[in-house]
Amino acid sequence: MEIRPVPYDHPDAVKLDAAVQAEYDIRYGDGGDATPMDPADFRPPNGIYLIAYDALGVPVASGGWRVQDANEEGNRDGDAELKRMYVVEEMRGRGLARRILAALEEDARAAGRVRMVLETGTKQPEAIALYTSSGYEPCEKFGYYRFHEDSRCYAKNL
Repeated sequence: MEIRPVPYDHPDAVKLDAAVQAEYDIRYGDGGDATPMDPADFRPPNGIYLIAYDALGVPVASGGWRVQDANEEGNRDGDAELKRMYVVEEMRGRGLARRILAALEEDARAAGRVRMVLETGTKQPEAIALYTSSGYEPCEKFGYYRFHEDSRCYAKNL
Protein backbone atom coordinates (compact mmCIF):
# COMPACT_ATOMS: atom_id res chain seq x y z
CA MET A 1 0.00 0.00 0.00
CA GLU A 2 1.05 3.52 -0.74
CA ILE A 3 -0.67 6.41 1.02
CA ARG A 4 -0.28 9.75 -0.69
CA PRO A 5 -1.85 13.20 -0.52
CA VAL A 6 -4.11 14.24 -3.38
CA PRO A 7 -6.41 17.20 -3.95
CA TYR A 8 -9.96 16.58 -2.73
CA ASP A 9 -11.22 17.12 -6.28
CA HIS A 10 -8.74 14.62 -7.80
CA PRO A 11 -10.57 11.99 -9.92
CA ASP A 12 -9.62 9.18 -7.50
CA ALA A 13 -10.93 11.23 -4.56
CA VAL A 14 -14.16 11.95 -6.43
CA LYS A 15 -14.57 8.22 -7.14
CA LEU A 16 -14.07 7.21 -3.50
CA ASP A 17 -16.28 10.05 -2.30
CA ALA A 18 -19.09 8.80 -4.55
CA ALA A 19 -18.65 5.31 -3.07
CA VAL A 20 -18.83 6.54 0.52
CA GLN A 21 -21.87 8.67 -0.31
CA ALA A 22 -23.61 5.62 -1.77
CA GLU A 23 -22.83 3.67 1.40
CA TYR A 24 -24.19 6.49 3.59
CA ASP A 25 -27.37 6.47 1.51
CA ILE A 26 -27.78 2.71 1.99
CA ARG A 27 -27.22 2.97 5.74
CA TYR A 28 -29.22 6.13 6.42
CA GLY A 29 -31.52 6.48 3.40
CA ASP A 30 -30.83 10.19 3.10
CA GLY A 31 -28.87 10.56 -0.14
CA GLY A 32 -25.48 10.79 1.60
CA ASP A 33 -23.61 13.33 3.70
CA ALA A 34 -24.88 16.87 3.12
CA THR A 35 -22.04 18.56 5.02
CA PRO A 36 -20.73 21.47 2.93
CA MET A 37 -17.23 20.66 1.64
CA ASP A 38 -14.80 22.58 -0.53
CA PRO A 39 -11.61 21.19 -2.09
CA ALA A 40 -9.78 24.21 -0.63
CA ASP A 41 -10.60 22.88 2.87
CA PHE A 42 -8.06 20.10 2.35
CA ARG A 43 -5.16 22.16 1.02
CA PRO A 44 -2.14 22.28 3.33
CA PRO A 45 -1.57 23.81 5.79
CA ASN A 46 -5.33 23.93 6.47
CA GLY A 47 -5.92 20.25 5.89
CA ILE A 48 -4.94 17.29 3.76
CA TYR A 49 -6.67 14.51 1.86
CA LEU A 50 -5.03 11.09 1.63
CA ILE A 51 -5.68 8.10 -0.59
CA ALA A 52 -4.27 4.60 -0.15
CA TYR A 53 -3.40 2.83 -3.39
CA ASP A 54 -2.90 -0.91 -3.76
CA ALA A 55 0.05 -2.51 -5.56
CA LEU A 56 -1.69 -2.01 -8.92
CA GLY A 57 -2.32 1.69 -8.28
CA VAL A 58 -6.03 1.27 -7.57
CA PRO A 59 -7.44 3.70 -4.98
CA VAL A 60 -8.80 1.65 -2.09
CA ALA A 61 -9.11 3.96 0.94
CA SER A 62 -9.32 7.64 1.77
CA GLY A 63 -9.59 10.20 4.52
CA GLY A 64 -8.89 13.83 5.20
CA TRP A 65 -8.85 16.52 7.82
CA ARG A 66 -9.69 20.21 7.64
CA VAL A 67 -9.16 23.16 9.96
CA GLN A 68 -12.03 24.09 12.22
CA ASP A 69 -11.89 26.84 14.80
CA ALA A 70 -14.51 28.15 17.21
CA ASN A 71 -17.75 28.61 15.27
CA GLU A 72 -21.53 28.55 15.57
CA GLU A 73 -21.56 24.79 14.87
CA GLY A 74 -19.75 23.93 18.10
CA ASN A 75 -16.13 23.60 17.04
CA ARG A 76 -13.28 24.90 19.20
CA ASP A 77 -10.14 26.79 18.31
CA GLY A 78 -7.45 24.32 17.26
CA ASP A 79 -9.79 21.61 15.98
CA ALA A 80 -8.96 19.42 13.01
CA GLU A 81 -12.10 17.78 11.63
CA LEU A 82 -11.78 14.28 10.23
CA LYS A 83 -13.75 13.76 7.01
CA ARG A 84 -14.46 11.10 4.40
CA MET A 85 -12.77 8.13 6.02
CA TYR A 86 -13.55 5.22 3.72
CA VAL A 87 -12.20 1.81 2.73
CA VAL A 88 -13.60 -0.09 -0.25
CA GLU A 89 -15.47 -3.17 0.90
CA GLU A 90 -13.07 -5.77 -0.49
CA MET A 91 -10.11 -4.17 1.35
CA ARG A 92 -11.70 -3.86 4.79
CA GLY A 93 -10.19 -5.59 7.81
CA ARG A 94 -6.58 -4.99 6.74
CA GLY A 95 -5.80 -1.97 8.90
CA LEU A 96 -6.02 0.62 6.12
CA ALA A 97 -8.36 2.95 7.98
CA ARG A 98 -6.12 2.81 11.04
CA ARG A 99 -3.05 3.67 8.91
CA ILE A 100 -4.81 6.61 7.27
CA LEU A 101 -6.13 7.81 10.62
CA ALA A 102 -2.63 7.77 12.13
CA ALA A 103 -1.21 9.68 9.15
CA LEU A 104 -3.98 12.28 9.39
CA GLU A 105 -3.44 12.75 13.12
CA GLU A 106 0.30 13.19 12.58
CA ASP A 107 -0.27 15.74 9.82
CA ALA A 108 -2.82 17.73 11.85
CA ARG A 109 -0.49 17.76 14.86
CA ALA A 110 2.38 19.00 12.68
CA ALA A 111 0.07 21.77 11.39
CA GLY A 112 -0.50 22.97 14.95
CA ARG A 113 -3.95 21.52 15.53
CA VAL A 114 -4.63 20.43 19.10
CA ARG A 115 -7.71 18.22 18.82
CA MET A 116 -9.02 15.87 16.14
CA VAL A 117 -12.82 15.72 16.01
CA LEU A 118 -15.24 13.70 13.96
CA GLU A 119 -18.90 13.08 13.49
CA THR A 120 -20.26 9.66 12.61
CA GLY A 121 -23.56 7.90 13.08
CA THR A 122 -25.17 5.06 14.96
CA LYS A 123 -25.50 3.05 11.74
CA GLN A 124 -21.70 2.97 11.34
CA PRO A 125 -20.65 0.67 14.21
CA GLU A 126 -17.38 -0.22 12.46
CA ALA A 127 -16.40 3.46 12.42
CA ILE A 128 -17.31 3.91 16.07
CA ALA A 129 -15.22 0.83 16.96
CA LEU A 130 -12.23 2.16 15.00
CA TYR A 131 -12.33 5.57 16.64
CA THR A 132 -12.92 4.41 20.21
CA SER A 133 -10.15 1.81 19.90
CA SER A 134 -7.86 4.60 18.61
CA GLY A 135 -8.35 6.79 21.68
CA TYR A 136 -11.33 8.90 20.63
CA GLU A 137 -13.89 9.72 23.28
CA PRO A 138 -17.47 10.99 22.96
CA CYS A 139 -17.64 14.79 22.95
CA GLU A 140 -20.22 17.54 22.67
CA LYS A 141 -21.97 17.45 19.33
CA PHE A 142 -20.78 19.81 16.63
CA GLY A 143 -21.15 20.34 12.91
CA TYR A 144 -23.87 19.98 10.35
CA TYR A 145 -25.56 16.97 11.97
CA ARG A 146 -25.29 18.10 15.61
CA PHE A 147 -29.08 18.09 16.05
CA HIS A 148 -29.67 14.66 14.49
CA GLU A 149 -30.51 11.82 16.86
CA ASP A 150 -28.28 9.29 15.05
CA SER A 151 -25.26 11.62 15.14
CA ARG A 152 -22.30 10.77 17.39
CA CYS A 153 -19.28 13.03 17.86
CA TYR A 154 -15.84 12.04 19.10
CA ALA A 155 -12.61 13.85 19.90
CA LYS A 156 -8.97 13.06 20.64
CA ASN A 157 -6.34 15.45 21.89
CA LEU A 158 -3.38 15.60 19.56
